[in-house]
Amino acid sequence: METLRYLGGYAPALQDQVRGLIEQKKLADYLLSRYPQAHQCRSAKALYDYTMDLKNSYMRRSKPLSKVVYSDKIDVIRNALGVHTTISRVQGHKLKSKNEIQIDSLFKKVPEEFLRMIVVHELAHFKERDHNKAFYQLCEHMEPDYHQLELDLRLYLTQLDLDGPLYQ
Repeated sequence: METLRYLGGYAPALQDQVRGLIEQKKLADYLLSRYPQAHQCRSAKALYDYTMDLKNSYMRRSKPLSKVVYSDKIDVIRNALGVHTTISRVQGHKLKSKNEIQIDSLFKKVPEEFLRMIVVHELAHFKERDHNKAFYQLCEHMEPDYHQLELDLRLYLTQLDLDGPLYQ
């Protein structure tokens, strides 16, 4: 298994630093020093409320969310963080659409900062479909530390592959 599979797009110097932390058995210590505890949004209702608070703070005018849930069916490798969907259905003579977010259930037990980064990422997709400059600007607007949190989340996923979960 490729040890740094979540860090493939990062600079070689950064990857070398991470390899050093892994060799010295200090990656877990690094993560726990920055993020000492897991969030408490464990239920679907708590996740929905958390997501709606963020949406209402930064994207009040965007279409409403009909569902936000944890899912056991998301493959972290392919979908990385979660999935967002817009479902359109014809009801009578009207076209109705629903916006939904699913977050991998493995993120039930991560620090709040990681959960916020994932939610921000999925919310941003409702305004910007592609991972372009406007998308990342919106993510940074909602979460100024977005890029650092994305890196640290990738480090956590690496740690998870190596030694299992850090948080209970």
